[in-house]
Amino acid sequence: MKLFVTGGTGFIGSAVVKKLIAHGHEVTGLSRSTHGDQVLAGLGATSLRGTLDDLTTLAEAAQQADGVLHLGYNNDFNHYDEAVAQDLAAVKAMLAALAGSNKPFVNTSGTLMVTDLGRSATEQDTAPLTGRAVSESLARQSAQEGVRGMAVRLSPTVHDEHRQGFGTLLAGLAVQHGQAAYVGEGTTRWPSVHRLDAADLFVAALEHGEAGAVYNAAAETGITVKAIATTIGQSLKLPITALTPADAEAYFGWFTNGIQQDNPTSSDWTQNALNWHPTHPGLLADLATFLNNPENVAHLTAH
Repeated sequence: MKLFVTGGTGFIGSAVVKKLIAHGHEVTGLSRSTHGDQVLAGLGATSLRGTLDDLTTLAEAAQQADGVLHLGYNNDFNHYDEAVAQDLAAVKAMLAALAGSNKPFVNTSGTLMVTDLGRSATEQDTAPLTGRAVSESLARQSAQEGVRGMAVRLSPTVHDEHRQGFGTLLAGLAVQHGQAAYVGEGTTRWPSVHRLDAADLFVAALEHGEAGAVYNAAAETGITVKAIATTIGQSLKLPITALTPADAEAYFGWFTNGIQQDNPTSSDWTQNALNWHPTHPGLLADLATFLNNPENVAHLTAH
């Protein structure tokens, strides 16, 4: 298949592009720069210059492709509403171009859209229609317009030995404050997935996914924030501290609400539906490996 991929130069997207090419697909990736061109060329893909704001470019690339994987997103949490609006406009443009084609469109969202259920979230749980949940819903409903649209919900801690998503964020806060902290009992839970396992899931969804489906990229159902903080504290030889909710904002800043969201997430249905079975190391192992490298710690200190 000739595929168009947004976000193909990123941490997860680059692994997806590499896996797609290994499966014999031809990939064109959206690129914002010469560096992006080089990354895509190194993976064996063709680059198309543009950004998520270039709606005509996105639509034309989608129309010319046999399928689309949309992983591009502006992770600027200081301008969250603008990032959500940009993503929604991009998804609308590509879906409109694919209407009536029955081609696959794999969108990206996150497990943190479904939280605090008192149980593990499943693929059948729907998210309130706010934030990125709106574009997820559009992709799922696009079957009514003749598109095989679906979504992959990524865990908040997509990881390998070099990056651990929000795990790395917490490590940076620990270095900054001289202590590894959690809130209350630290019992809130996050799912996690290795980036190579996540890449396998995107490819499986493209090749075999059902229109309207959600697939949970969660290799580990729920790791407590206390366990993450403990791994950070032990690796960096820092105190491990329980904060009261009143003290949390001074430590966590914009991430205060996120750290207190309980997000255990099951991928049982996904694993059965797509024969997807994660095999790579878990979050805590990768986090410890990352933090036991002095160069990585020095980088955290510099930032």
